[in-house]
Amino acid sequence: MIKLENINKRFESENGDLVFALDDINLQIEAGEIFGIIGQSGSGKSTLLKIINHLLTPDSGNVLIDGSSITKAGKKDLYSSLDKIGSVLQYVNLFENKTVYENIAFALNQKGFRKSEIEERVKNLLEIVELRDKTKSFPAELSDGQKQRVSIARAISSNPKIFLLDEVTANLDPATTKSILQLLKKIHDACSITIVIVAHQMNVIKEICDRVAVVDNGKIVEQGEVYQIFANPKSEITKKFIKSTSNLSKVEELIASGSPITKLSEGEKIVRLTYLEKTISEPLIATLVTEFAVIPNIIFADIEIVKGSPIGGTVAILSGNESSVDSAILWLKQKNVGVEILAVGK
Repeated sequence: MIKLENINKRFESENGDLVFALDDINLQIEAGEIFGIIGQSGSGKSTLLKIINHLLTPDSGNVLIDGSSITKAGKKDLYSSLDKIGSVLQYVNLFENKTVYENIAFALNQKGFRKSEIEERVKNLLEIVELRDKTKSFPAELSDGQKQRVSIARAISSNPKIFLLDEVTANLDPATTKSILQLLKKIHDACSITIVIVAHQMNVIKEICDRVAVVDNGKIVEQGEVYQIFANPKSEITKKFIKSTSNLSKVEELIASGSPITKLSEGEKIVRLTYLEKTISEPLIATLVTEFAVIPNIIFADIEIVKGSPIGGTVAILSGNESSVDSAILWLKQKNVGVEILAVGK
């Protein structure tokens, strides 16, 4: 549905130097998937989205939408391709002097839909975004989450094949963020639409996306299935992102500060155990006790379900004789559990 070939984009810095915002980007997004693009501020992720919907043109490279190039297209073909795209940007941009109904109907009026068609479509969209009772309300009377729902309804009013979203939950509280993500899932399932969502929050990507690309300094440093990227990150920036959302990284602070929680007796080991693949279903902790006579004292755990499988892990102190602990660790690794030995009792 979306294909980017060798995309480059440069901007002039304050001192007049040309700086790469995007550097040789190659990306393919399949029809019907929910694809995430994540990166820190200034990484190039929003520029990448603007290239897709033609708000920016690349310095070089080719952008294809549903098989047709928008980089090399004439005006007629370009409009035909862009008509397949709906967008919602980070900052809500509603018409303050128009009602909810009028905001949603605006694009349909511009495209010459009949009044009866517009009324029917806006009614259905208000049902989908759960704003039936806000038809005559103005943006100033709405919460931030409700405004974003109106923006979403307006963006999909003409049934686009592609829906682009740029940091749409960045300014929302956790409960509202969750409700917006649930709404996007509902729209995706009902319309079989291709969704591309840019975010700097890993929890947004985990919650909704099938695949993800990690952008850093204008380059895609890693991409793949969300589960695999979270379970076994390769790049340093991805590891940093994941650590920022997990309690499992806090153990290093406790060890460094000499916390009593991490005090070890001779032979004990503090380990961080993490899921590396979806197929693990055995009672791992129980097996350490029954098969290896190793006692795991769990300091804390951080496990959630991503795409139907557990991800995350536990931090524990393993106690037992040295050879038993070493055998237990080897067994865990053979079961494709990530094992990091963080400290050893002297």
